Amino acid sequence: MSARIHVNNILRRFVPPYKGQMALNILFNLLSTILSLFSFAAIIPVLRILFGLTEIDVQWTDLSTVNGLQETIAALRSNLYCILNEQIALHGSSYVLLLLGLFLVVMTGLKCAAAWLANYFMVPIRTGVLRDLRQQLYDKILSLPMGYFTEARRGDVISRMTNDVNEVEASIMSALDILFKDPVMILVYLITLFVISWQLTLFVLLLMPIAIFFIGRIGRSLKRASTKGQEQNAEILSSIDETLLGLRVIKGFNAQHKLRTRFDKLINATRATFNRINRRYYLAHPLSEFLGTTLIAIILWFGGLLILSDHATIDASTFIYYLVIFYSIINPSKDLSKAAYGIRRGMASLERIDTILNTQSNILEPTQPQPVLFEQAIAFDHVHFAYQPEREVLTDICLTVPKGKTIALVGQSGSGKTTMTDLVPRFYDPTTGTITVDGTDIRRFATHDLRALMGIVCQEPVLFNDTVYNNITFGVDTTQAAPNGLTWPQAVEQAARIANAHQFISEMPEGYETVIGDRGSRLSGGQRQRLSIARAILKNPPILILDEATSALDSESEKLVQEALEHLMAERTTLVVAHRLSTIKHADLICVLHEGRIVERGTHDELYALGGYYTKLVEMQA
Repeated sequence: MSARIHVNNILRRFVPPYKGQMALNILFNLLSTILSLFSFAAIIPVLRILFGLTEIDVQWTDLSTVNGLQETIAALRSNLYCILNEQIALHGSSYVLLLLGLFLVVMTGLKCAAAWLANYFMVPIRTGVLRDLRQQLYDKILSLPMGYFTEARRGDVISRMTNDVNEVEASIMSALDILFKDPVMILVYLITLFVISWQLTLFVLLLMPIAIFFIGRIGRSLKRASTKGQEQNAEILSSIDETLLGLRVIKGFNAQHKLRTRFDKLINATRATFNRINRRYYLAHPLSEFLGTTLIAIILWFGGLLILSDHATIDASTFIYYLVIFYSIINPSKDLSKAAYGIRRGMASLERIDTILNTQSNILEPTQPQPVLFEQAIAFDHVHFAYQPEREVLTDICLTVPKGKTIALVGQSGSGKTTMTDLVPRFYDPTTGTITVDGTDIRRFATHDLRALMGIVCQEPVLFNDTVYNNITFGVDTTQAAPNGLTWPQAVEQAARIANAHQFISEMPEGYETVIGDRGSRLSGGQRQRLSIARAILKNPPILILDEATSALDSESEKLVQEALEHLMAERTTLVVAHRLSTIKHADLICVLHEGRIVERGTHDELYALGGYYTKLVEMQA
């Protein structure tokens, strides 16, 4: 795909919300370019004075008698020379030079002011597009199904949201800044050059494709190399993420050298890739400068022929003005070539971002969602599920969970317990079969309404680097009235008391306003779990999902958490995943899963009397 097509796509995608600022940016860029032509124009009379050409006989021309653009320009030039000669005769050459200098300063000041205003209106476009891209990515991450993150590496997702977005800012948005400014300058300057000497300008334009060809040859490989570089950056982030999460194991197994060797190999490969990218990128400026200087030399030769010929079409002072304008095209032309490189480089990052933005969720929202009414039961009807087609995780699951009852799921690791609970809030959809609430397929409900019925407490509590108060109120809308006529602080404290969390919260330095650190790192495991239970209690959901909520705790913490869970489970429909069978002896129904099937079901006493899978599990734990 050519750079021009890339630019068109970028403009259509990012710029429409900022049309007003873009129009003002282009307007002031145009004004700045026109003012620069007026400031350059002071060169011609200055040169005429310095070269002693003011004595050349010129006549005043009535503009009403001339026709055509060329004759009008010649008449204006002749009249300007007449005024110049008259002022020199009256006040002397020094006075006229002073006036021309003042004219140059004023025009340059106006030009710089216009250029600043152009950049002033460009700033909100750049920052706005960057904000929009980050917001779109974050919103997409929140909306993607859980299945996406079982396939994608977390470090790679973080890399796309950070490194790739920054690359878009550094490359594409910087390039857009240039594209809004430099083409205007080049167009105005080219028109002026045609007016001054169409023969010389046509000759120059015939040489330009050669320069463009050489510049384009270098830039074509940048996109491929940039894609590889961003992928390697993602691998670095993934490696760092794995190291931080597994630091205890790494040190415990004395595996620092192995990790260091792997990381060293990765960063050296990344360095080599970016060496190639940046060397090609920085070749753009010197190559453009060399080609520009070559063009200037050719123009000097061809312009000299036009001046020295018997039928000269341009004089020496005007030719120097021509060279000044042409040289002013070189810098924006070089910037445009760098912008083309930047776009190719940035498009690699933008395509990586788009793989996330264009990912289609397989959890489809119904076009006409039905209201969720939970009065009777949740039912699994011949449910099959597989993360990957070749390996089924759940096979022919049939289970009814009556309202107000506690159903426990037990079995060996990998038997499908957590997967069953993930299907109820539609983190995944069954491969075949249905899950219903009061006889209605849950796929006919809006996911927001369905999940509003549920509270989830996981084995690893998910807490945020925020205050205790904000973590407990995470699942409720505090802009609405608190339940039971309480204020929200009162409701939060009540939930914490029920969860056996109020005492340790009160002992913290700032109580409920204490920041608990990344993932609740300033709390013990039991304290983190009790906070997550308090969060579920405050939400007061009719359906509760407990996924091994006590399996990672010591005995003392387990007792406190178990008491909190009993308060939480009272009069609620509960699905419990448990490894510690002592915690689910009083469940209304226990389902034993083995290799994705429910192989036994009944109460604790009934299952233990069978002498089957459940009995073996109980005896192993005993």
